[in-house]
Amino acid sequence: MSISIRILIVGLILLIIDWYFYQAIIIVLKGASETKRNTVLYIYWGFTIFSFLLSLTPMFLPLASWPKFIRVYVFAFVVMVLISKLIGSVFIVIDDIIRLFRWVGNFFVKPEIVPMAELGTNPNAISRLKFLNYIAVGMAALPLTSFIYGMVKGAFNYKVHKIKVVLPNLPSVFNGLKIVQISDIHSGSFISTTHIEEAIKIVLEQNADVIFFTGDLVNDRAIETEPFIEILSKIKAPMGVYSTLGNHDYGDYAIWESAEAKQKNLQDLKDIHAQLGWKLMMNEHVPLTKGDKSIAIIGIENWGGNLNFPKYGDMKKAYEGTHIYPVKLLLSHDPSHWNQQVIKDYKDVDVTFSGHTHGFQFGIEIPGWIKWSPSQFVYKQWAGLYSEGSQHLYVNRGLGFLGYPGRVGIMPEITVMELYQS
Repeated sequence: MSISIRILIVGLILLIIDWYFYQAIIIVLKGASETKRNTVLYIYWGFTIFSFLLSLTPMFLPLASWPKFIRVYVFAFVVMVLISKLIGSVFIVIDDIIRLFRWVGNFFVKPEIVPMAELGTNPNAISRLKFLNYIAVGMAALPLTSFIYGMVKGAFNYKVHKIKVVLPNLPSVFNGLKIVQISDIHSGSFISTTHIEEAIKIVLEQNADVIFFTGDLVNDRAIETEPFIEILSKIKAPMGVYSTLGNHDYGDYAIWESAEAKQKNLQDLKDIHAQLGWKLMMNEHVPLTKGDKSIAIIGIENWGGNLNFPKYGDMKKAYEGTHIYPVKLLLSHDPSHWNQQVIKDYKDVDVTFSGHTHGFQFGIEIPGWIKWSPSQFVYKQWAGLYSEGSQHLYVNRGLGFLGYPGRVGIMPEITVMELYQS
């Protein structure tokens, strides 16, 4: 099936969903003035036509050539409206099921005629079916409002998470070592430099001894970093900045004119890490030295254990020779690596730093009360600190965003971890 046919089929499905949801709006607007009904009619179906035409546009104009604002925000808004309508439509389905049972029941049971006096005369009473349609519209409006708020405020509501981790073998000279971790910048999703500047300002205010970046600097292409190189190069720490690659950094999700072009893109991205002054860890380790003592920083390429994410990482190669260090800190983008390999085969790796999940950019977090996100259905460890025995994993919630240009409940994160002796 050609792309054009698929787009047309998708467009037709969208029109059907819009028509179905509009039935609830008709019921809710019953009794409203004609002017109000017509206004809603024109806005609703005008947006539907706009969405349909937008879905057809990639047939004639490649998405890569579109203005970034349209690619990032307009498309996302159209999708959010669709999702909200789907959520509301669940209650219209319930309404229709009730209607079906009533219709079938009329064939077998003769309806009882009830005097009007027994029905009640309250003009404000709402029948169950009308109530369900009110619920449908309300349940559609609720997520849409949340999504919009997440785009305007949540995406840039940077939160600093401070934690302390005790390591029995930590040399005394490293006691109180302050590590700042950031992850998943996804520079291709930002339409201006303003918000990244705000985030980096917060990073530098933490006065870290060392900074870790745990992958996904871009969405697909190294060129996405160009507007931000000067700003990102401000990320400095006395003991250095260490980085690794995430699954998006390899360009696996883009269409390339040749294998050589894809390989060049990856090399360009590696060069950008060097240009920023970051030490890119490619299946290797380096010592972090203070006084006459050293601990190891290990960094591997992306190693994904879930959803068929690529396994470029070579932990055996990176780990080799680290037995001389009393403490080992691992940078590994995907947290499933910790669960599936690190705690099984590398039991002296003390702390692993990951990102990748973004906390799904959606969920509920109330410290001490609740921590929930759809991420937990895919990743056993998806946000925050996890421990098993003497080994620890920290999953950063990400600094940027991807797909949905916002965050609801799961805010962008800057992690500050301090290491102490037991």
